[in-house]
Amino acid sequence: RNRLRNKMIRPTTIPQTYEDLLIEHAVAREALRLAFHHHKSLARSLKGTQQQRDVGQIFSQSATGETLIGSGGVLSHAPHRAQSALMMMDAYQPEGITMLTVDSIFMMPHLGVLSEHCYEAAKQVFEFDCIVKCGHCISPVGVGKPGETCVTVTGEGVNLEVKYGSIAVIPAGRNEFKELTVAPARSFDVGEGKGRPVTKKLEGGTVGIIIDGRGRPFNLPTDATERTAKLREWLEAMGLPLPK
Repeated sequence: RNRLRNKMIRPTTIPQTYEDLLIEHAVAREALRLAFHHHKSLARSLKGTQQQRDVGQIFSQSATGETLIGSGGVLSHAPHRAQSALMMMDAYQPEGITMLTVDSIFMMPHLGVLSEHCYEAAKQVFEFDCIVKCGHCISPVGVGKPGETCVTVTGEGVNLEVKYGSIAVIPAGRNEFKELTVAPARSFDVGEGKGRPVTKKLEGGTVGIIIDGRGRPFNLPTDATERTAKLREWLEAMGLPLPK
């Protein structure tokens, strides 16, 4: 609480310790989650038919194979891109198969203005300098029991079984594609219906191809000891350092 109050008093300061950084990222998750829900409520209240359908689909998270772009200082300036990806996974809870990307240095608003005058230049900067791909994220929809198989991913040297409540990462860089078969367990859905497999060409990125087996909706354990253990487990699965 004192650290948060200090941040309120001096909002331009940067975290001095790893623990400070984790606290800021925790607050950012909640802010992103609330902003997301607010935008969804606005989308539902729009009156224009064409606009209402398009915007509503964007925020419904019902489609699979979409791209999620995270923009803003906390996402753009996180020390590790895996931290940005994990914040988006926790706050937005993407469903099915989604490409996670980050605005590299929070330049999207400026490119929007530039595009009104130099469209091609803005487009090139957007594609080659602005967008950083973290990698495709596989997020099965459904709820299971801890330890039970949530999803199995196979193909091109990959044979990975992910348990419910865990995260796994398949190493793959940007422009490195793997044609994978994603076979959810009977009570889970990755876009084609419960228990139905999906075969897609997935791309990695600065993090890799992420498999989020925590289910949707995703809720943190209420027990403090169990919650702390799971948070540390997920940080380690994403290749991030653990706090002391």
